[in-house]
Amino acid sequence: MSALSVEALGAAADAVEAHLQPLVDERFASRLFAQDATLWGPEAESESAIRLAWTGLHRTSRPLVGEIAALREELTGRGVRRIALCGMGGSSLAPEVICATAGVDLVVVDSSDPDMVRSCVQEDLAGTAVVVSSKSGSTVETDSQRRIFIQAFQDAGIDPTERIVIVTDPGSAMDTQSRADGYRVINADPHVGGRYSALTAFGLVPSGLAGVDIGALLDEAEEVADLLAEDDPANPGLRLGAALGGTSPLRDKLILTDRGTPIVGFADWAEQLIAESTGKEGTGLLPVVVGADGASEAVAGAADATVVALTGDDDEAADSEGVPSQVSVSGTLGAQLLLWEVATAVAGRLLGINPFDQPDVESAKSAARALMANPSDSTVPALGTDGAVEIRTAGAALDLGEAASSLTGAVDALLAELDPEHGYIAVMVYLDRLAHADLAAVRGALEARVGRPVTFGWGPRFLHSTGQFHKGGPDTGVYLQVTGTPTEDVPVPGKEFTLGTFIAAQAAGDAQVLADKGRPVLQLHLSDQAAGLDQVRDALGRP
Repeated sequence: MSALSVEALGAAADAVEAHLQPLVDERFASRLFAQDATLWGPEAESESAIRLAWTGLHRTSRPLVGEIAALREELTGRGVRRIALCGMGGSSLAPEVICATAGVDLVVVDSSDPDMVRSCVQEDLAGTAVVVSSKSGSTVETDSQRRIFIQAFQDAGIDPTERIVIVTDPGSAMDTQSRADGYRVINADPHVGGRYSALTAFGLVPSGLAGVDIGALLDEAEEVADLLAEDDPANPGLRLGAALGGTSPLRDKLILTDRGTPIVGFADWAEQLIAESTGKEGTGLLPVVVGADGASEAVAGAADATVVALTGDDDEAADSEGVPSQVSVSGTLGAQLLLWEVATAVAGRLLGINPFDQPDVESAKSAARALMANPSDSTVPALGTDGAVEIRTAGAALDLGEAASSLTGAVDALLAELDPEHGYIAVMVYLDRLAHADLAAVRGALEARVGRPVTFGWGPRFLHSTGQFHKGGPDTGVYLQVTGTPTEDVPVPGKEFTLGTFIAAQAAGDAQVLADKGRPVLQLHLSDQAAGLDQVRDALGRP
């Protein structure tokens, strides 16, 4: 496979034709790699000035390779055979893709669901080492996971300072306290934002400790860095960014489909990068991860969609019949990590937004914190109950009326709010994603039913991804939230809340922020998860 290939067809090719030469003429690529903070306008300058070091990580991250190799040898000598990662968003999605593509096991604990966290902590604790990753050092999910692992190690008679590695920005509260407590701390580059951090310590430490050849990953990125920095029409980063963000009128649904790429789960990483970077100020790009099954014909051919085919060979032509806008992308993993970061920066420029902030992610966090102070506010009375499913709404944008008495009626009422030309459905599930992975299949069934794009996100991880687009992007979505009563709650050591309380507040806070923006939200709470999930599958897949 060659290092990189980007091929655009239809409306995507027209966008490349329209924007490529102006981007070359203004020297966008070379200025980006020179870390020119003025590229996105005066309002973005202060943020971008401290967020562009990712353009040189193929060089600056090299010292980590030997340090991580030595630490892996040390942990292996202590009997470690399993690496778990506590982190959210950019701190977890890149290592997940890197390890899966290399065929290396990594347990990603990116949840506050009690059942999922408990099962991850209990499995082979004696052979486990844990990487705790938080850029700010204050991410509540990650801090809670850290506390639970520490308690578990102590209860098992294992010194947690010998099993837990902290990755955080220098000077964060977690950095200072962890060093004082005797933990191994590896600092990440503070001038790289979380979603651009794949080739920083956040991506490399857990991947390297799990057994990935991270030196080779950096080599792949370095091989294409000069190409991506060139002010040349052949620059694949400029071409991809123009194809994604430069269509006119804007095709804001990016249908990410697997056409033979050997990179496992890449679309999930790209989803976060693109959605959180661009979904703001009423515009943005919504990635719709459809996997190898592809999108329905109606969605792939929609006037507001571009199909992005992730291929395994640059000689492999993706089928474009009936698809009016398409981009085919191939390349090695390290090369594509840098490619898509460049393309997202380009798309941000064309959309006229700051691709380095995430204002609505913070709004959901603030709402959750307020609900944590008054946990009873996280649960509003059910409008109706159907079997094991309690039916609720958030705000006044969705009026169920008599439909609240049945699950199918409530779902039908939500779908009636869907804009048939520009709308999308977001399914947001706050359950154990490892135990219920098959539930993601409702995405395709629901898409086939309505003929519009459907995204599927596991909460709370999607809050650091498409959650930004949901609230900051255009008002075209309808939102289906699924929560459940955990099998057994988990207390958070040193805190006055449990994981069950916390995840309920996160779900309620997200719904509240959406409702405050006038966006329709249907909430389904499963009092019995097994029975309730069967009902939900039937209701969403019903023709």
